[in-house]
Amino acid sequence: MEAPLSTWPWEKLGSFKYLLYGLFVAKVMYSRYQEDSIKATWCLHVLILCALRGLIYQLWSSFSNMLFLTRNRRIIKQGVDFKQIDKEWDWDNFILLQALMASLAYYTFPNLVNLPIWDLNGFMVITILHVVFSEPLYYYLHKSFHGSYLFKHYHSLHHSSAIPQPFTAGHATFLEQILLGAVIGVPILGSYLMGYGSVAMIYGYVLVFDFLRCLGHCNFEIIPHQLFLAFPFVKYILYTPTYHTLHHTEMGTNYCLFMPLFDVLGNTLNPKSWDMHTKASIESGKNGRVPDFVFLAHVVDMTSALHVPYVFRSFSSTPFSTKLYMIPLLPLSFLAMLVMWLYSKPFLNTFYYLRGYLHQTWVVPRFGFQYFLPFAAEGINKQIEQAILRADRLGVKVISLAALNKNEALNGGGTLFVNKHPNLTVRVVHGNTLTAAVILNEIPKHITEVFLTGATSKLGRAIALYLCTRQVRVLMLTSSTERFQKIQKEAPAEYQKYLVQVTKYQAAKHCKTWIVGKWITPREQKFAPAGAHFHQFVVPPVLPFRSDCTYGDLAAMRLPPDVQGLGSCEYTMERGVVHACHAGGVVHSLEGWTHHEVGAIDVHRIDLVWEAALKHGLIPVSSFKD
Repeated sequence: MEAPLSTWPWEKLGSFKYLLYGLFVAKVMYSRYQEDSIKATWCLHVLILCALRGLIYQLWSSFSNMLFLTRNRRIIKQGVDFKQIDKEWDWDNFILLQALMASLAYYTFPNLVNLPIWDLNGFMVITILHVVFSEPLYYYLHKSFHGSYLFKHYHSLHHSSAIPQPFTAGHATFLEQILLGAVIGVPILGSYLMGYGSVAMIYGYVLVFDFLRCLGHCNFEIIPHQLFLAFPFVKYILYTPTYHTLHHTEMGTNYCLFMPLFDVLGNTLNPKSWDMHTKASIESGKNGRVPDFVFLAHVVDMTSALHVPYVFRSFSSTPFSTKLYMIPLLPLSFLAMLVMWLYSKPFLNTFYYLRGYLHQTWVVPRFGFQYFLPFAAEGINKQIEQAILRADRLGVKVISLAALNKNEALNGGGTLFVNKHPNLTVRVVHGNTLTAAVILNEIPKHITEVFLTGATSKLGRAIALYLCTRQVRVLMLTSSTERFQKIQKEAPAEYQKYLVQVTKYQAAKHCKTWIVGKWITPREQKFAPAGAHFHQFVVPPVLPFRSDCTYGDLAAMRLPPDVQGLGSCEYTMERGVVHACHAGGVVHSLEGWTHHEVGAIDVHRIDLVWEAALKHGLIPVSSFKD
């Protein structure tokens, strides 16, 4: 049985809970047109304050997830996983609750609507009331909620988040947030009753309160230890992220709201607080742990550029799809593209741990369309080369190139960098061997004929050569007889007859297995017979135009279930699923292979890489989709 007030009354409403804000909007509109407009002022202020509060938490979350800025300042090194993100999905419940509490306060004290805009004395009064009432009240309540019954039925929800995050500050039960609303409300009402209230005071106090709550839960140390050396008393009146993180990792200490003075008075100060803060502050200027494996990605387009944890954490934790609420942010995405084009370098985006190994995703600051601009090729290669050389200096074992970063026309599938820097210790991997293996193992064993576009590409060549040895007839779409014959001659003599050059899509009108390595239009798809399945290794994927056919996703594999700290989806992939070229780099790293995997695919290694992937627990993801 649930404890009283442990769940939210609008829990089952999901996103429809935001309709409750419509009550405030309706009041504003009604008062504007039917009553004296001043009566709706309080309601308008509540709405504005709610929006600003949400913005503060979002900005702190974005800052916290900008690993290219905070990676060396992180206190708990593990990443935030999908489980924690889902638990904290409704972190903003407290903002709606306290908006309703503010409404109740207005109807109890209707003269609140007559507050002046500014009163300097009010800021001093509310600060005093905060120190005298809110700090000790919160300390007492917080310590009480660590008692056996209250912790089990209420406060354990807040502590169930393993990695403190700004949104963790709002992740608590209904009862706790009611009490926190009272902690915030006491100084505000006290100042009003003493005659010192003002609109600016309320805004300032509430927003600073939220700012400091986010500070304590951000999981990266931003306050320099030199501040406490110069002004020792400050450490008793302002907590730090390290200070509050200790409360989450070693419960029973550091209960204060914002002022450690009350932990000193209550004898609950963790003795490691100052030393850990000093250590975290000093080490923030040093490089952290060197990753074992790096996946070097790139931006796809303007909308997918927003699919990163430091924009909206919840959005990036689900497979990418275009959302209407992201459209207003497209100008920001365009501006970011221009800034990155003019001045930027490869940066850290996400990370996770697999069996004790640190895996990171770095991003080349270029968008997909830029890879097809002839004048941009040299600059893109310099960015990729810069990332490879940085990985080499750091001691990274394997770096895997994503999609367009290994484009044959751009750098020969990575060959350019390996030839230019023959003494690289980091292994450069294009991951196409596993990509080919995934595609080939999706093709049913009974298939005797396939139609292949992009037939003379690296992947097309490998797929054709592999299938012909299985006595599968491969219709290779290419207008270049020279390229076709070159590939055909690579096949053993007895299997060359299974490779057939075709120059038109009509040649595949009876073939139900299409392997698409070059983008095809809806018109070209019409030549496929009903019931055909489109396997694909083309970026971007083809549009699913035919309702009577099935379409596969890009080649991908699911990471082993013991992966830790993974909380972001890789483009359109499901949670825990990565592109095969990413998985290929993971396998290369786990196997400890010392060769580069660049240039042409070694067809004889396809089965070896596939078996290694299965051995390490990577799970094939079926591409068949209606």
